[in-house]
Amino acid sequence: MTRTHFTLDEDLQLALHLADAADAISRERYLSLDLEVSTKPDKTPVTDADRAIERAIIDILAAERGDDFMLGEEFGEQPGRVADHETGDGEHPHRQWIIDPIDGTSNFLRGVPVWATLIALAIDGDPVVGVVSAPALGKRWWAALGNGAWVDESNDPLSNIPVPDELDGRLVTPMHAVAEPRRLAVSSVANLADASISYNSLQQWDQAGYLDKLVGLSRKVWRTRAYGDMWSYMLVAEGVVDVAGEFDLKPYDMAALMPIVREAGGMFTSIDGHADCWHGSALATNGHLHDAVRAELT
Repeated sequence: MTRTHFTLDEDLQLALHLADAADAISRERYLSLDLEVSTKPDKTPVTDADRAIERAIIDILAAERGDDFMLGEEFGEQPGRVADHETGDGEHPHRQWIIDPIDGTSNFLRGVPVWATLIALAIDGDPVVGVVSAPALGKRWWAALGNGAWVDESNDPLSNIPVPDELDGRLVTPMHAVAEPRRLAVSSVANLADASISYNSLQQWDQAGYLDKLVGLSRKVWRTRAYGDMWSYMLVAEGVVDVAGEFDLKPYDMAALMPIVREAGGMFTSIDGHADCWHGSALATNGHLHDAVRAELT
């Protein structure tokens, strides 16, 4: 008899397994000289690696969670195999995996290491499991509802650089190079004047009609940068950036990020305040600054 009910821990373990499969493909294709690149109808690039990763994930989910639905960037919606599958509120399937095979494809094809596979499970439209795997950065972040947000930095090349011991000057390996995954927590910055924000793309803010508001916000904060793509949001979850936001997003751009930011203690909504991944924009903060930032932007 096919199982149809799973614990969040079981779903998280599957999501991590999906990330392993994705990383095996992306590592092999990253910086390869025969990478195949084409342009989609929306004029964004796609590579053979994007398609291969999503196809591998579809195949694994078909075997492991065949009753679940899936939404992916490259191949769209994949229905569950049961015709009368339970649905939740509105039009969202009860269980739906939301996948971006390579978030940051433009970086991937240019050799910039800021890209990742994004894997989420949404229950009734709300992302409750998220995995962000960035093998070129040597990092993987994850979260499941009620179980905190975590990062594995064991493959981060910077984590293996010897540093002087504080007592006698000997070179030692940093503890986090061999430690267990680290639990994440957002910053405690409570004033805009002390905040560091990542806006990701001036063009997107301009096209959305918010460029003037972004410039106004930039005059009230300590620091502005555009770290880009998923990394901005993971830096919010790590507590080293306080605010990240952007426009022109799809659910698969955001779904995996939301549980990680939220479980780290932050807030994640659309720019106009919707607490989901279905409204085309993102605003992630440490929570303390969320209302103040929204007041500047709306």
